[in-house]
Amino acid sequence: MTLLNHRTEGPASAPPLLLGPSLGTSYALWDKVAPELSITHRVVRWDLPGHGGSAAGLIAADATVGDLAGLVLALADSLGIERFAYAGVSLGGAVGLHLAVHHPERLSSLAVLCSSAHFNGALPWQERAALVRREGLAGLAEGAHARWFTSGFTVPELVRDHQEADPDAYAACCDALAAFDLRDRLPEIAVPTLLVAGRDDPATPPAHLREIADAVPGSTLVELPGASHLAPAQCPEAVLTALRAHFGGPVGRGMEVRREVLGDPHVDRAQARQTPFTARFQDFISRYAWGEIWTDPALSRRERSMITLTALVAHGHYDELAMHVRAARRNGLTPEEIGAVLLQTAVYCGVPAANSAFATAQRVLAEEDGTAG
Repeated sequence: MTLLNHRTEGPASAPPLLLGPSLGTSYALWDKVAPELSITHRVVRWDLPGHGGSAAGLIAADATVGDLAGLVLALADSLGIERFAYAGVSLGGAVGLHLAVHHPERLSSLAVLCSSAHFNGALPWQERAALVRREGLAGLAEGAHARWFTSGFTVPELVRDHQEADPDAYAACCDALAAFDLRDRLPEIAVPTLLVAGRDDPATPPAHLREIADAVPGSTLVELPGASHLAPAQCPEAVLTALRAHFGGPVGRGMEVRREVLGDPHVDRAQARQTPFTARFQDFISRYAWGEIWTDPALSRRERSMITLTALVAHGHYDELAMHVRAARRNGLTPEEIGAVLLQTAVYCGVPAANSAFATAQRVLAEEDGTAG
């Protein structure tokens, strides 16, 4: 089966995130955002049929957004991705809305950028499709700057994508936009949803995103000043901030995991000791160590505890070792398993290091058992 052209970035074990483009662009639309998102996600960005590297034959006249969504699901299936977060711009955002309504079991969360639940009726898109089928894309591409960006800004690579798209595939995508209207289904969307509007977007003004936000329960709306229709290209930092907060939630989840592993008393003491001087470090620990590393599903918490104990012994961090012996018990390791880990360190880290580690662990385990004097 021919698949949508795509690019994958980030760890294979990280949570998957699919990024959809707008009409007339390629996955280069996400060039300034995807690499940063790939730090915490397995990012897969794809090209529309006849755009970028995707075959034009993947779409035909009278196509629907549902057809495009089917191609995205086929791509996810081919990559072994069952459930994923999704973000899309314009037509790519419409694909996300369709997935949320018709395939909610496949989405973990959704971000819709510079898009709409309808695109101002069928007639303008029918007329554009007919124009492109008759005259090609050269004339239409000349006006891309005004439709996509605020005055004085452009991205030549994206305009070139527009010029080089396959006219028939582009027209078929126009057919899909002409037929698209999910307004009456929006209240059914149950996945966490973020709406991002460009305040200066003439194609899908903020009112279109507000309409979605008003209808989707629990959704969040962000308006970006100075952004037009292709916000990820024009305002990548602002888009990245919004998407990280929505998809990552690293601080909240990190603190949750930190408490689960280390226990409430320890975390409460650490927070009570926090000062303006140490606040950024505490935030770093919660976001990075606990919100990203300890939440990676590639290793179980038992396995992470064993690795952590070994690393702490190797570097002689015995105060931290005591804390993580307690964490190891909370993560399900028995005293015998902890002893076996420390015995392993005697071989590879040295007997003196293991001797100190056994003394620390014995004290902690005695305290845990209530037998300390």
